Amino acid sequence: MLDLRFIRKNPEAVQEALNRRGEDLSLQEFLRLDEDRRKVIQEVEELRRERNQASEEVARLKKNGEEAEEQIDQLSRVSDRIKELEARKKDREESLQKIRLAIPNIPQEDVPTGNSDEDNLEVRRWGDRPRFSFQPRPHWELGPELGGLDFERAAKVAGSRFVVYWSWAARLERALINFMLELQTGRNGYTEILPPFIVNSETMQGTGQLPKFEEDLFKLEEWDYYLIPTAEVPLINLHMNEVIPEEDLPLAYTAFTPCFRAEAGSYGKDTKGLIRQHQFNKVELVRFVHPEDSHSQLEILLRHAEAVLQELELPYRVVNLCTGDLGFSAAKTYDVEIWLPGQEAFREISSCSNCRDFQARRAGIRYKPKNTKGSEFLHTLNGSGMAVGRTLLAILENNQQEDGSVIIPQALRPYMGGTDRIAPDSV
Repeated sequence: MLDLRFIRKNPEAVQEALNRRGEDLSLQEFLRLDEDRRKVIQEVEELRRERNQASEEVARLKKNGEEAEEQIDQLSRVSDRIKELEARKKDREESLQKIRLAIPNIPQEDVPTGNSDEDNLEVRRWGDRPRFSFQPRPHWELGPELGGLDFERAAKVAGSRFVVYWSWAARLERALINFMLELQTGRNGYTEILPPFIVNSETMQGTGQLPKFEEDLFKLEEWDYYLIPTAEVPLINLHMNEVIPEEDLPLAYTAFTPCFRAEAGSYGKDTKGLIRQHQFNKVELVRFVHPEDSHSQLEILLRHAEAVLQELELPYRVVNLCTGDLGFSAAKTYDVEIWLPGQEAFREISSCSNCRDFQARRAGIRYKPKNTKGSEFLHTLNGSGMAVGRTLLAILENNQQEDGSVIIPQALRPYMGGTDRIAPDSV
């Protein structure tokens, strides 16, 4: 959420940022409501002074045994007017808050302007794409043939966009989760968290999922509870309405959780395989940082995410998302895109974002600078480290062999009991 005073003082800059994002949102109504609210506040203050003076006059007249009916009537009219204005002020504040909650974050200056993922700016590539002496196949063919991925039985149990993992696939998913968590906690200093997978609406609002993206969420009927779309939601809100000492920053948390997304706006895109599921596993990275450090901290977070793919020797590229592809709460985002030879395309496997004070302002998360009395909003960052199912499918597609088997990356073999290959007889 943007600072009200910033919007008021910089409406043209905010409107320009909205236009860069391709948002069809005008600030005119917001500015009108804000001006009316301030006029109401000013009038209420003047009427309260008038009421105080009238009360003193009534008290003086009564003390002297004089008539005060006229002053009492005036006092009553002033009080009624104040109540009327207070209701109007409350209405304006609720309307302003509703609009503020719908305004996305302002893109950083180095975010490229564009309308879609075609306008994203490639930053770098890592690793060599594998070369095959045969036509590589997609994971939705490899996984079922090797007896590990079962989309048909998942459809019976739950419906489309779910999968059942069998045997080696279940073990490989679990191995990836353990590998990712141990990498981030052991090498990069993250504290492991196991948060709730169900959160309330205030928590969803804190990170920006509500109210704008309610149709993409799974809500529990007749409860103020939602299934989390990412561990970012509970991790960020662990410090909701708290003040963190400056010397404790940065805080770095990691968590494995299942994630649940309705994908209401996908319109049938990526319905095959593991790319876009209603339920999937992910290891999340979250950092709470000093505002002066958030630019450099984003680069650190990105390197921590990239380390997963480097250890697994999977080729990828990093792109700087353009304004039209930027997430609602993000000021800047790097996407890490994995190479998938079965699809002959790079596909997103991690997003690493600097949200600056946008989420902290919504969730009331502050830090206390040293040697000062006040507190200020800190900056929050989040990134996937990684989407587990997409990492699994990347291993299948990049490490497939002509005989139909798949080589297990060296870094994962200790988590797989020494297994170095998935073959049809692995079931």
